Amino acid sequence: MTPHDLKAACLAMPGAREEFPFDESNSVFKVAGKLFAISRLDAEPLRVSLKCEPDLAVSLRTSYPSAVGPGYHLNKRHWNTVVVNDAVPDPLVRDMIEDSYDLVVGGLPRREQDKLEWLKIRHG
Repeated sequence: MTPHDLKAACLAMPGAREEFPFDESNSVFKVAGKLFAISRLDAEPLRVSLKCEPDLAVSLRTSYPSAVGPGYHLNKRHWNTVVVNDAVPDPLVRDMIEDSYDLVVGGLPRREQDKLEWLKIRHG
């Protein structure tokens, strides 16, 4: 997955926006003003921090110890930082982006979810 692919996957989520609240180097992807992904897209190696259910976060860290770790400068229980490389398959990275987005949108008020048509998308 390239930096362009990572950015495109984040921005493909309904209502997603890229912002730069910290500096010009760190892309922060938000929905309804809430963070769901953060990445320094020009970094080597490419990394992305994503929200994750706590039990799944631990499972991913165990399954991919060289590529998935506790969220860097984030709540380590709810966030993972993923090294985007061959160790983690691209479809899994995309699933983790979607899961992070869903966790954030799932915590929004119903009216915000309705604006994003999230329940319709999520449940088909």
